[in-house]
Amino acid sequence: MHQPLFIEQAYIDGKFVGSKHTFQVINPATGKSIGQIPDLTVADTKKAIIAADKAWKPWNSLPVGERCTLVRNLYELIRKHKDELARIMTLESGKPLTESLVEVDYGNSFVEWFSEEGKRTYGETIPALKSGIHLSTIKQSVGVVAAITPWNFPLAMITRKLAPALAAGCTFILKPASQTPFTAIALARLVDEAGIPKGVFQVITSKDSQGIGKELSTHPLVRKISFTGSTSVGRSLMEQAAGTIKRVSFELGGNAPFLVFDDADIDKAIAGAIAGKFRNSGQTCVAVNRFYVQEGIYSAFADKLTAAVKKLKVGDGLKKGVQVGPLINPAGLEKVQEHVQDAVDKGAVVKTGGKALKGNFYEPTVLTDVAPNSLLAQEETFGPVCALFSFSTEEEAIRLANDTPFGLAAYFYSENIHRCRRVAEALEAGMVGINTGMVSNASAPFGGIKQSGIGREGSRYGIDEYLEIKYLCYGE
Repeated sequence: MHQPLFIEQAYIDGKFVGSKHTFQVINPATGKSIGQIPDLTVADTKKAIIAADKAWKPWNSLPVGERCTLVRNLYELIRKHKDELARIMTLESGKPLTESLVEVDYGNSFVEWFSEEGKRTYGETIPALKSGIHLSTIKQSVGVVAAITPWNFPLAMITRKLAPALAAGCTFILKPASQTPFTAIALARLVDEAGIPKGVFQVITSKDSQGIGKELSTHPLVRKISFTGSTSVGRSLMEQAAGTIKRVSFELGGNAPFLVFDDADIDKAIAGAIAGKFRNSGQTCVAVNRFYVQEGIYSAFADKLTAAVKKLKVGDGLKKGVQVGPLINPAGLEKVQEHVQDAVDKGAVVKTGGKALKGNFYEPTVLTDVAPNSLLAQEETFGPVCALFSFSTEEEAIRLANDTPFGLAAYFYSENIHRCRRVAEALEAGMVGINTGMVSNASAPFGGIKQSGIGREGSRYGIDEYLEIKYLCYGE
C-alpha cells in the first residue's frame, strides 16, 4: 500500500528519521509554514556516508539489468504520483502548479533515459601495436556520490544526478535546499517503494549548508560531488574537494543572452522570450538575463514583448491560470528590486511592471534603454525582468553576448541559415538555443563553460560523470 509522500523526516540508511532540532519550511506565496523538517548535523552526515559506503559494493555488484529495472520502477512510481509530487513542489517553491506538473515529467524523463542508458556503458577493445598483448577498457562506478541541489527545481535537479548515478552503480547522498526539502523526501519514499536497497539513496535535511557541504566535499569515503547552484559556492566546494582529489561536476551561475536579429521572426522570438524568461518567475539558471535586439526592429520587439508580458497572470501557484509565482524569499525579491532601481537610475525606461507586490511577488517587467554597465547586464537577476539592449551588427551582438565570465546558455533568433551557423559557433556557452527559448532535454548534454560549470548532465555524457575508465592489459 502506498504511503503519503509528504513526510516531515529525513532519510538515512533506508529509514525515515527525525531530530530534536527542526526548522520550518515556508510557502513563498503565502509566507506561512507548510511543515517542519529535521535539522540534521555533520554527525548525521557522517552516518549517512558510512551507510552509503557499506551499500556501494552490493549495489554495484548487482547485474546492470537488475539495477536498471529498479531505476525503471522509480520512473513508473514518479509517473503514478505526478499530481502529489507537483503539489508538494508548488507548496514549497511557489511555482505555478502547471509548471510543477511539467517539471515532474521533465525530471522523470532523466529517470527513464538513464534506466536504459545504464545498459550501454560500453568498454572497448583496443588494437595492440605489438604482438603478445591484448588491450581493452571497462567502465566502473565511481563509488559514493554526494549531491547538493537548489530550490528552483526541487525534483529535476535531483533526478538529473540521481538517475545516472544509480544506473552506473553508485550510491547517493543528497543535501537538498533547505527551502524545498519535502520534494526530496517524497522522492526517497518512492525510491524505497521501487525496491532500491537501503543505503543506496539518502537525504540529509539541514539548515547548516556550509557545514554539511564541507563534510561531503572533504570526507575520504565520498568519491564524487555534484552541485547545482551559485558559482561562489561551487568555487568553495571545488577547493574543499581538491584535498581528496574528488571527481566533481558543477552546474553554476549563468547570464544568458538572447539575441534577436533583424531577419528573425519577431512573433516566434516573443514566444521564445516569454518561455525563456518567465518560467519559475525567471528563477532558473538558464533564464534569459540580457535581451540584445538589432536596432531596426528594437522598437517593434519592445512593444510586442511589453504587450505579451502585460498579459501574464501573477499569483499563488495553486490558483488556476497563474503563470508567474513569487520569488523564493525576501532576499530574492530585494535583489530584483536592487537591479531594477539600478537600471532606472542609469536611464532605463520601464515599459511595464517595475514594482514589488504584496509578499514575495514582483510584477513581470520590461525595461528598455538599459545601460551596459547596469547590474542587470553583469549579474544574474533571478527574477521576472526583461532588460533590453540594442546592437547594430552581428559582430557587436556576439561581442556583447560573450562579455561575461559565465557561459551556460545562450539564445538567438534568425531566419538566415548561414547566420545561424556562424552565431551558434561563436557564442561562448555550453548550450545554444537557435530559434527556441527552451534547451533542456534528457537526451542532450546540459552544462556550461567558463565559470558556469564543469561536466554535463543528461545524454550519454551524463552517465560518464559517474563512471571511471579502467584499462586492462593482458599478456599472453
